[in-house]
Amino acid sequence: MSTTTCQVVAFLLSILGLAGCIAATGMDMWSTQDLYDNPVTSVFQYEGLWRSCVRQSSGFTECRPYFTILGLPAMLQAVRALMIVSIVLGAIGLLVSIFALKCIRIGSMEDSAKANMTLTSGIMFIISGLCAIAGVSVFANMLVTNFWMSTANMYTGMGGMVQTVQTRYTFGAALFVGWVAGGLTLIGGVMMCIACRGLAPEETNYKAVSYHASGHNVAYKPGGFKASTGFGSNTKSKKIYDGGAHTEDEGQSHPSKYDYV
Repeated sequence: MSTTTCQVVAFLLSILGLAGCIAATGMDMWSTQDLYDNPVTSVFQYEGLWRSCVRQSSGFTECRPYFTILGLPAMLQAVRALMIVSIVLGAIGLLVSIFALKCIRIGSMEDSAKANMTLTSGIMFIISGLCAIAGVSVFANMLVTNFWMSTANMYTGMGGMVQTVQTRYTFGAALFVGWVAGGLTLIGGVMMCIACRGLAPEETNYKAVSYHASGHNVAYKPGGFKASTGFGSNTKSKKIYDGGAHTEDEGQSHPSKYDYV
């Protein structure tokens, strides 16, 4: 699979995963009433992260939000926090991955910068998927614990022959949506990290050897070269005319009386 294809597939999977996380967080059916022992009922109850709902047999549904924060169980608040962190990290990673796509050119952005952005978005997607899976799993574990505790307390008194009326809750549709969404986001993040290897430029080291044409007194050294031509400095030679010291230029610019003989 080419780098561009891998990157685009990871981007699409991450979009689906993020959309699923948002949908699961807003859904009300995180826990639904268990109808195994009471299949015929006039009231059906289900609860979500933000409100609890009651649906009657006539089709009328009434939902009541949770008007408290401190009164909620600590596990429910932890699940809320994990899902919110998952959505925030997924949204940031999605924005970063848009600019990191190889098929999109923005100015003179180099491949090394795109590789770093792709790796960053992949790590964000991985953390986002793990947070979503962890949040849904924590809520599912809480449901399982409450279910078996409710089952153990259903038969009390008179040798267990009297059944008490107690509402039990089981898995809702939001849990399965959250698991699938977290898995898609996690897979998208892993594929982003794999695509980063194809975008990173290969580092090659060339051992350069300087070559110079042969000349007079050329000495080669490991750190460079130094060539000397054997000629002296370009200082002008001096000549003496008429018992005085004058340079050659001065002798030519001021002719003496012997030049006209």
